[in-house]
Amino acid sequence: MRKTVAAAAFCIIAAFSISSCKKKEAAAPVAEEEEEVIYAVNSYRISGGNLDEYLEFGGDVASVASVDVMPDQAGKLTRILVSIGERVKKDEIIAYVDASRPGMTYKASPVKAPASGRIISFTPTVGATVSQAMVIARISSTDDLEIKTSVAERFVSRVKLGQSASVTLDAYPGETFSAKVSEVSPVLDTMTRTMAIKLRLTPPDPRVKVGMYARIRLITDSIRNAIVIPAGTIVTREGESYVFKIVPGSGQQVARLQKVSRGMTVDDKCEITEGLAAGDEIVSKGQSLLNDGSPVRVISSTGADSQGKEAGK
Repeated sequence: MRKTVAAAAFCIIAAFSISSCKKKEAAAPVAEEEEEVIYAVNSYRISGGNLDEYLEFGGDVASVASVDVMPDQAGKLTRILVSIGERVKKDEIIAYVDASRPGMTYKASPVKAPASGRIISFTPTVGATVSQAMVIARISSTDDLEIKTSVAERFVSRVKLGQSASVTLDAYPGETFSAKVSEVSPVLDTMTRTMAIKLRLTPPDPRVKVGMYARIRLITDSIRNAIVIPAGTIVTREGESYVFKIVPGSGQQVARLQKVSRGMTVDDKCEITEGLAAGDEIVSKGQSLLNDGSPVRVISSTGADSQGKEAGK
């Protein structure tokens, strides 16, 4: 009898445990579906443009024509009739030299300007002793200027007459002047292994003065109507170059991995010879987290017709 009651009690407890487990399983929450991640990116809209390869040099602004002034007689400089910057005419007297010596008195000898122009330097002062071989002044035509510079031997093959250049001057920050190569030396300096070249401003600008230091950017190669994108937009995968091209998706823009062929690279700009066209929009920032087909939302756009405005405004 006791065995029968114990068996019955065991069966009741077992049945209750099974029922309880089923209720717990039924009460377990259903796993929610994961939400789709949308990546916020910046974009760049492509337009056809020009890409210029260049060399950079420093040079000095100088007069095309300048003349050294030397006295006809040796002696003491007694009078100076001009000042630096003053314009003079040919044969105009600019100074006097006294050639007198102890026991011998001479009339002061005039120093005449050998050419018309502007006095750009006058080295000695009154009372200084000068000689016939000594340059005491320099006269230049400051209306006709050129920029003199030298090119290293390794760049000689990339320089030719008539090349365009842009010039910047410390006196006018943020402003660019146009110039062209007007003269190329036929020989190299054997001491420095450099070739002298001269450039002319086109057009001449009266604000540019003799003695100014010029920073020259000489255009050595130019590609017109090229597809140019920021070099930072390109990603490399398995040795190949790609960009993420933004295309419409099912209710959401997506970034598609687009293989491209690279051309010339200048500074932070890269020419694309295959794979993109004007009007395409690519990811310019945020591409490191993307995969092919990742949904994206453009928060800022630059490039053609975008003017750097935030998307949606």
